[in-house]
Amino acid sequence: MNQNRVSLFLCSALISTSAAAAIPTYDFKIVHSYPHDAQAFTQGLLYRDGFLYESTGLNGKSTIRKVQLETGKVLQSRDIPAQYFGEGMTDWNDTLVSITWRSQTGFVFDLKTFEPKGDFAYPGEGWGLAQNGKELVLSDGSNTLRFLDPKTFLEVRRVKVTADGIAVDQLNELEVVGDEIFANVWQTNTIARIDQKTGKITGWIDLGKLYAEAGKGPAADNVLNGIAYDAAKKRLFVTGKLWPKLYEIKLIPRH
Repeated sequence: MNQNRVSLFLCSALISTSAAAAIPTYDFKIVHSYPHDAQAFTQGLLYRDGFLYESTGLNGKSTIRKVQLETGKVLQSRDIPAQYFGEGMTDWNDTLVSITWRSQTGFVFDLKTFEPKGDFAYPGEGWGLAQNGKELVLSDGSNTLRFLDPKTFLEVRRVKVTADGIAVDQLNELEVVGDEIFANVWQTNTIARIDQKTGKITGWIDLGKLYAEAGKGPAADNVLNGIAYDAAKKRLFVTGKLWPKLYEIKLIPRH
């Protein structure tokens, strides 16, 4: 294994090592739990205008959907063509933008009707997608985040994500929170807080106890994945693939 990369198996070890001692770790408090479709293979999650918007994956089961927060009820849904494995999703103006895993294809949908408005191509894999008000942010499972022009979908810059100089890969679902990008680290119970400009990890969010609270077993598919932020009320929501609940949490610095 390349010593400059951190595998998913070493992520928790990195948090606890002296090398990462300068990077703060956050625990959490559950503020509220909400029902969540336990059949949803969650890939992307966002909060807008009082509703959750979610993308789900797997070939033949991939969707984009509008969800009522309080009940978990799916209010609106559209299937992604069966040949595509849906991945992350974000909003841009009056559209939803979604990506796919290995097809190098993204889609644009009308926010209100979910009618298709176009598609676009990008190189490599697609994992997570978010937006910072100026750019789209795409993860591809590596330690690199790509920033795309939301009009042309062309790459305008990229940053490499590091923790005390060590590259951190397996970056998955993304959410922009203030000046930071929150990223699920795939197959771990950890969210990385990333500086958008430098790519440096500014904090770790340890959600291991939340995974246990959700009642999920060791199955590889049932991983933590899905981050949404209500900027107006400063509420942070998280869930996982096939989880029966979605949680609003408050971060607590670990002492």
